[in-house]
Amino acid sequence: MSALDGAPASEHRSPVRIVHLGLGSFHRAHQAWYTQHAGDGWGIASFTGRSPEAATRLSTQDCRYTLLTRGAQGDRVETIDSIVQAHDGADLGALRTLVSRPSTAVMTLTITEAGYFVSRSGDDFSLKAQEPSVAADLEVLRAANAQLSDVADGVLNTAPARIVVGLAARRAAGAGPLALVSCDNLPRNGRALRAAVLALAEASGPELAAWIQRNASFVDASIDRITPRTVEADREAAALLTGHADPCTVVTEPFSSWVLSGDFPAGRPAWERAGALFVEDLEPFENRKLWLLNGAHSLLAYAGLLRGHETVAQAIADPVLRERTEALWDADEAHLPAEGLDLPGYRAALVERFTNACIEHRLEQIAADGSLKLGARVAPQLRRERAEGRLPEALMFPLAAWIAWLSERLTGPEAPGDVNDPALERLREALNFEGSASTAAALRLVDPVLGADQELVRALHLFRDEARNTAPSAPAHV
Repeated sequence: MSALDGAPASEHRSPVRIVHLGLGSFHRAHQAWYTQHAGDGWGIASFTGRSPEAATRLSTQDCRYTLLTRGAQGDRVETIDSIVQAHDGADLGALRTLVSRPSTAVMTLTITEAGYFVSRSGDDFSLKAQEPSVAADLEVLRAANAQLSDVADGVLNTAPARIVVGLAARRAAGAGPLALVSCDNLPRNGRALRAAVLALAEASGPELAAWIQRNASFVDASIDRITPRTVEADREAAALLTGHADPCTVVTEPFSSWVLSGDFPAGRPAWERAGALFVEDLEPFENRKLWLLNGAHSLLAYAGLLRGHETVAQAIADPVLRERTEALWDADEAHLPAEGLDLPGYRAALVERFTNACIEHRLEQIAADGSLKLGARVAPQLRRERAEGRLPEALMFPLAAWIAWLSERLTGPEAPGDVNDPALERLREALNFEGSASTAAALRLVDPVLGADQELVRALHLFRDEARNTAPSAPAHV
């Protein structure tokens, strides 16, 4: 792995001014791409999440990698070199060193919705302190008693706790303010990050939490670029175009979007040169993306898997699911402002993106973490409809398909049990209840208010059976 200072292979590279947590494909197709195309020489030091493997692989090739963009007009490749260091996420020494430098101005994150460990009530977020990994980190931070420089590598479990250790080092170094930018599909993701970080910081002492409140800016962001898992065919396609094999190849679509709202007290790259948009009010853009793109992805994932499909392109080519998707978008539009979002153009672009068969966006990948994702993608609109006494089938369908899919995967003697969700055990328990009680218990894990709505639960339970009993169509190979 590259040393922090004086690595010969990287001495000509851009200096580190951004620290990133979550060294996955999306980061490499999105923030790293925007930073490179900003063209103002900001280097990124990226840290992995659970495993050091991605950092190890990337470091063997001086952190350069191939980005393969696959669209209807053909494939394009480019070498991305804005990431100049790659580290194991457990390496707190490297994190402290980098975050405590005055030249570091921004920290970005792609840690998935589950990585924040927060619950939401209205516009407020609170740390899930009883989660085992969070509880363990809180104990470590309390035991350190404000001496966070003594916390050993590999001890902390969560990204927010690691951020607290980095910010403590920055405070001790007198390095000044820092912007933290969440790039995950959570509504008000900057606010969610702030809640998690401040709650963990309080465990090590009120002085650190107060310093963070004064010196850390938590930026909200809406991010968008479909980045499926890279498969061997993608690597082979990239190798044909570049003339060399790159095991770290990342594949993505031509479309990209990044909308940000917040302050950057220590400066930032000129991301707007690459197309990023800076706005005062992020919420309409955030909702457009979460409800139309991500909500449709969830619908296609659960209903598509029930109907025998494997990819988004196959699912959207299914006439039944295309009609369901359009109905969902119609229902979503009723809760979005008519001006400023170009909803017809956005929907047309989504259809083009979903039907891009060059991008093998697998439904199993999208189906993960449904208990978290659906709370942001479908529940807000459905709560508004229920407040008016309506039971909109279009908004109920993604939830019905999710519960039907869970039932297929988790119940019965031959159920495969292959569901990736942080609430997996509670979902198993929910689906063991009789009748509509199982639907209510599953729905409560997405949204407690909706789960307590008996009229909705009864309707959703009947709808769930309809979704489960829909005859599978032949997979559409496109």
